[in-house]
This record gives sequence, structure tokens and C-alpha cells, in this order.
Amino acid sequence: MTTRPRSVGVIGAGSWGTALARLLAKRGHQVSIWAREPEVVKEILDHRENKTFLPGVALPETLEASSKLSEVVGGKEILVSVVPSQFVSLVFQDIAGELAPGTQVISASKGIEVSTGRRMDEVLSGLLTQEQAHLLTFLSGPSFATEVSSEAPTAVVVASRSADAALTAQEIFQTEHFRVYTNPDVLGVELGGALKNVIALAAGVISGMGFGHNTLAALITRGLAEITRLGVTMGADPATFSGLAGMGDLVLTCTGSLSRNRTVGYRIGQGESLKEILGGMKSVAEGVRTVQAVRELARKFGVEMPISEEVHALLWEGRDAKEAVRNLMLRGPKPEVWS
Repeated sequence: MTTRPRSVGVIGAGSWGTALARLLAKRGHQVSIWAREPEVVKEILDHRENKTFLPGVALPETLEASSKLSEVVGGKEILVSVVPSQFVSLVFQDIAGELAPGTQVISASKGIEVSTGRRMDEVLSGLLTQEQAHLLTFLSGPSFATEVSSEAPTAVVVASRSADAALTAQEIFQTEHFRVYTNPDVLGVELGGALKNVIALAAGVISGMGFGHNTLAALITRGLAEITRLGVTMGADPATFSGLAGMGDLVLTCTGSLSRNRTVGYRIGQGESLKEILGGMKSVAEGVRTVQAVRELARKFGVEMPISEEVHALLWEGRDAKEAVRNLMLRGPKPEVWS
């Protein structure tokens, strides 16, 4: 599979940012990655490995790294943003003026800004030029960084309002082990990627409490139902939630041991406090903050989201896990309605 080499900047050297930078560099693109931590830059340059966030994965010699944003951003054709969602606005306020006029920004962040309730599309569109905003593209789908780096067969989706921008993203990322589909539904793809993290927290909780496959299957199914309800009410295509950014990513994060959100939930189900769990984590579990925004969106649009409500109560209101499960099971009987 051939494509012309592009100059690409990757903002964020966590596990996912590093995995994407590795994939793009091996694909033949000229890639630079920005890490906030100078020690991570040193690890990449000196040892060809991100020992902090993606240990054991060899990185291409061609991959450049810097802790100076301007060195990674300036003059790039493509910019891949893998910044935790709560910091995207802060980072892009600093760099928006340094982007070339036709730079295509590809967002791989899965979350909703808590302070404003804005999706990454809304955050970035407000900081970029009209041309750059039109080219915005969003990468989502079931994809653990470690498995992508081991070149396990993986399928993802890219969404954009611009068909040409979506095709460009598909072209630069697609390899024989990383299959990329396109989708015009930016809203649905973003909501699916953000909201599945909230349900994954609940999946971890019930597993940590010792419940089995019956409970998990019910949670995933009803979690998808409430994600779809909110998405459709906000204007998304319901079919999106049956695809990679919806059901696909939801199943992965609710069942996979590599899921940070599921792991946080599992430890809560085992009796640990959120404070002690987050205090020992290097990476960000997006759902912990996103659930705050999800609850506000549900109330704003008048959508019933009982699982998300209970996750919020567990994390931020001190509710006991057993009480949360009891509240869900004792809700009034009703028909199974999928919208």
C-alpha cells in the first residue's frame, strides 16, 4: 500500500499518541511527537522506546521527539491531537496561530470538556480558522495502544464533514494490520468514543464486585441503549452507534483488561477510593471527568441515562457500589425500547 509521505506532528506522547506516531512513522511519513515530559523525549530519542507510557515497544529511528510544541507543530501538513480532552483547549490556544493555513487536524481524544460540555469538534472549531475547522477529522474505534503497536489486526473509523479530509486520514493511517473506515457523522463518532468510557467504568465496578457474564452483557446492552438515546436526541445518526465508534469501542473497553476506565471501575468495585486510584495512575482515564459532562448533557436534552447517573453518583457523590446496582435493578419495569 503506497501513499506519498506527509509531514505529521503528533501532540501527546501517552500510550495512544506513541502508538499512532509509531504507526505513521513506519508508514513512511515524517513524524515528530510532542511530550510534555522531557524525560519521555529523552527515552524516545536515546532508547527508541517510550518506557514511561508504552514500554517494550521499539520505535522507528525516523521518529523525532521534542518537548517544544512549536518544533512539532510548525509547518506540518497533518497534526494528530492525542491530548487528554480536558486540556485540548489549553494546548490549542497556544499553537493555533502556528499552524499552516491548510493543516489538517486529526483528533484522537475521546472525551467531553467538563467546564463547557463541548465535544472536541466544538472546542477545536472555535480555535482554528474556517478552512482548518472544515478539515477537522476524528479518529475513534476499538483500539488498545499496545495491540496496535504489536500489529494485531485492528479496525477504526475516521469522521469528518469533509469527504476529502476523511479520505486523507484513511490513506495516511491504513496499513495491512490497521484498517480505517470513513464516516460523515462527526457528532455520533465523537459521542460514541466519549460515552463508552463512562459505561466501561460501570463494567469495571460490577466485575470488581464479583458479578459475572449475565450482568456484564446486560450492562453493555443497556449502556449502548442510553448512549444511542442521547446521540439521536442530539442529532447523530443512530447507525453510528452500531458501528466501530459505538458498539465496537464499547465492547472493547467494557471487557478488555487493558482498558484504563474499566480498571478504575474494577478497583472501585474492590473497595478502593477514586482518590487513591487516580493518585497512582500515570495515564488518564477519560471517563472519570467525562461522566460529569454526560450528566449535564443528559439533563440539558431531557434524556434518561440511568447507568451514567449512577456512575456519576459513585465517583462524585459518595454513593456505595451496592446501592448503585440496586438502584438500577429496582427501576420501574418497562418495555425494551431502542431509541
